Amino acid sequence: MNRLASRDHVVVSRAVYDVDCRRCTRLAHFLDDVRAQHPGYFCAPVPPFGDLSARLIIVGLAPGMHGANASGRPFTGDYAGILLYATLHKFGFATQPESTGVDDGLRLIGARITNAVKCLPPANKPLPAEIRNCNDYLAADLAQAPAGSAVLALGTVAHEASLRALSLVPREYPFGHASEHALPGDLRLFDSYHCSRYNTNTRRLSTAMFEAVFERIVQHLKAHRPLSA
Repeated sequence: MNRLASRDHVVVSRAVYDVDCRRCTRLAHFLDDVRAQHPGYFCAPVPPFGDLSARLIIVGLAPGMHGANASGRPFTGDYAGILLYATLHKFGFATQPESTGVDDGLRLIGARITNAVKCLPPANKPLPAEIRNCNDYLAADLAQAPAGSAVLALGTVAHEASLRALSLVPREYPFGHASEHALPGDLRLFDSYHCSRYNTNTRRLSTAMFEAVFERIVQHLKAHRPLSA
């Protein structure tokens, strides 16, 4: 089974994603170098995964070298995806507890995963200018969210990028694990430490802590069901 992605699988709106984007010179050249070393990798801006009408939008940082950058699906092949997909499955947002490749049959249910930066950054550290360059893609993505939706920001970068994408000032909505912020447009922003290897190994983020955030998200979504539901 081929666990890596072809760019042909991309079906999301071009407004929220551009497979040919090369706005960030540093990132574009870095992807060129990685593609030469790993010709089977996706090595392009990684598209959002999930339904554009989803009421839970999860915002990560950026693709990992041998994870999403290889597979073409957010958090797939990344260590961080282990906890994320297991939790999504436990709370009914995914059909499987593991994401192994774009052809593994996994589907998201009422959820979508995206990133603040769509391209692999060196050392997993995008520059502030690169986060800004990518922000209008995130803005177009979040604009699809129905009223009453939940946005889950994984880490400070995702938190601030999400607020800027919504034309809000980050300092007015400080980041903190398990924090919640009511936003204009009947959205609610939920914060969590990123489910990275470092955070989980150091116990800065435990499974119980992560699941507690999802419990609050589920409560919010149940209390804000669309009239047609």
